[in-house]
Amino acid sequence: MTRRMDPLTAEVVDLIGTIVARYYQEYDAAAAVHRLTGAQARVLALLAPGPMPMRQIAQRLKCEPSNVTGIVDRLEAQGLAERRADPADRRVKLAAATEQGRDTAAHLRASLDFAREPLGALSEQDRRTLRDLLQRMLGDAPAGGSPASA
Repeated sequence: MTRRMDPLTAEVVDLIGTIVARYYQEYDAAAAVHRLTGAQARVLALLAPGPMPMRQIAQRLKCEPSNVTGIVDRLEAQGLAERRADPADRRVKLAAATEQGRDTAAHLRASLDFAREPLGALSEQDRRTLRDLLQRMLGDAPAGGSPASA
């Protein structure tokens, strides 16, 4: 037997879906400016903060590791990423953004405008509340209560 969603929850789910769709549309368009696919741009964004094991990239993107291998191959061919052995376990391959890759990832992120204006219209407290609610939905709230406000 299927449980029905209450109307408010259904509306929130639909709004989240619309936001996600807009995000991916804009992300894919921004990626195309840099001659990247959306998937390549998302991998580059994951690598910008620091090297990451290939298996972890696949887990984060919810795809097969073989897909990540192809994406990283194409990023390497463009000089945006490189593979390294993990110093802690040489059997593990890490993917890392090059300096050019980090710069490209920063330009991509800076060009994502779809949420900037609507979020900017919210007060700082409203943005914190929204962030905290989203973190709670994802289960990212620190133990002992609501997420810390930064």
